Amino acid sequence: MADFKREVMTRIAANANDKTLRDAASNFMLASTKPKYSYNFEWLGRPVIQYPQDIVAIQELIWEVKPDLILETGIAHGGSLVLSASMLALLDLCDAMESSRAFDPRNSKRKVLGVDIEIRPHNRLAIEAHPMASRMEMIQGSSIDPDIVAQVQLIVSRYAKVLVFLDSNHTHDHVLAELNSYASMVSVGSYCVVFDTVVEELPKDMFPDRPWGPGDNPRTAVHGFLRENKNFVIDQNIHNKLLITVAEDGYLKRVR
Repeated sequence: MADFKREVMTRIAANANDKTLRDAASNFMLASTKPKYSYNFEWLGRPVIQYPQDIVAIQELIWEVKPDLILETGIAHGGSLVLSASMLALLDLCDAMESSRAFDPRNSKRKVLGVDIEIRPHNRLAIEAHPMASRMEMIQGSSIDPDIVAQVQLIVSRYAKVLVFLDSNHTHDHVLAELNSYASMVSVGSYCVVFDTVVEELPKDMFPDRPWGPGDNPRTAVHGFLRENKNFVIDQNIHNKLLITVAEDGYLKRVR
């Protein structure tokens, strides 16, 4: 396996300089965004609204970090919450198998916390009826409202290892405020993933009914945040591996 992993890392590093491959990936992202390609997928029965490559990356990060709590801003249909919850369930199962003890999901302390300014009633009902419901907690309110941030901070304080996904309002100011509010909650060695940085690379007229676009989006917020915060670095290896991703420059690893 050591040899295989070295081969993988060599291939990933080569992707960074493979213009043909990178251009093909960029063209696919451009062509697939307008027809809402990412809206076509589900995780355990709930729409997840992510590209499959980012779903795989999320799975790999959760396995690597083994968080006690995953914080997500932006809930929509709840597919991402279910994805995170199911991975935490697998972590608990693996822990039980390694320690040769009975697995009882009711005893798990691992949780997913979702925050959204509007949790639509039909989505809430479906999420609360899901088999993973016991692992998911939701808060309704703006993710940058100081009262909501305080509620989240109180919950986060009970956990040792925290992973954060930011995927709500995509304007520069909102994402920067989220980063300033939640990045400090990320454990050292864990990640804060900022989704939809791809907006910076898309045509301005692709978002006629949205307040964000090129020059005002999650990627500009990430770069602004990193100019002032040296606790995080962009994990470029993840983008070099995925190539097709909505979160280029958005996989931020906390290094200190």
